[in-house]
This record gives sequence, C-alpha cells and structure tokens, in this order.
Amino acid sequence: MNDRNLVRGLLLAAIALGFGLGALRYSVGSFAHAGPGLFPLLVSGLLMLVAVATIVRSRFVKPVPLGFNLRNIGLLLLALCSFALVTEWLHTMIAGVVVMVFIAGLAASGNGWQRSVKIAAGLVAIAFVFQKLLGLSLPLY
Repeated sequence: MNDRNLVRGLLLAAIALGFGLGALRYSVGSFAHAGPGLFPLLVSGLLMLVAVATIVRSRFVKPVPLGFNLRNIGLLLLALCSFALVTEWLHTMIAGVVVMVFIAGLAASGNGWQRSVKIAAGLVAIAFVFQKLLGLSLPLY
C-alpha cells in the first residue's frame, strides 16, 4: 500500500529539487542585489522544507491509502484548459478564473457553489492586487 502522505512529500521534494536545480543555472546574486535565480531558489527551498516536514510527519501518522479518482483528475484538467480558452476568447481573465473555479469545484465532494463564489472572488482580488500594486499586465477586464 502506498501512503498518500509519503507520496505527497516525495512529490513535493522532487518539484522543489527540480526548480532549485533549475534556479542554480541563473545568477543568484545577494539579498542586496538579487539575481534572477534568487527568488526561485528561495521558493524551492521553502517548498523543500514543507516536503521534508511532510515526509517526517508521514512516519508518525496512520498511513492513508493512495487512490486515484480519474473523474476528478479530468475535471481539474478541464478547469485549467477552460481558464486558458475562456481568457483567450473573451479577453478577460476574470471570466476565465470564475469558469475554472466552478469546474474545479465539481471535483470537491460536499462543497456548494457558495464556496466556489468565495474562492473565485479571492482569486480575482489577488489578480487585481497583482495588476494594480505590482504593475503586472493582466487582462482582467
């Protein structure tokens, strides 16, 4: 039996290692003069800490069997593709986020549409913060 917590930790560690090693190809610089590799290296380092904590925790908690729900995997893939297509067709990221969240919400069991509305509103608010405060060029409207 595969332990879901252990597999989750190992997958996070592999992702962190992949991005961390990729970040080393760029100049890291210093905190005073950060290079293009510093931020990805810091984020991958934090992700590696989470991965190690997850792996260690998996040794102390009861194993949970790992299962795959193909319907949910398909819904999540459909949600990501719908975000890209709706954003491209309507030229607004807000509509893409809303469609993505509601399709992905179908994969969650026992969660109503109210939760999807709250998540969509939160993601749209974060996108507005990125656009207005950070100056990112996001096609929000």
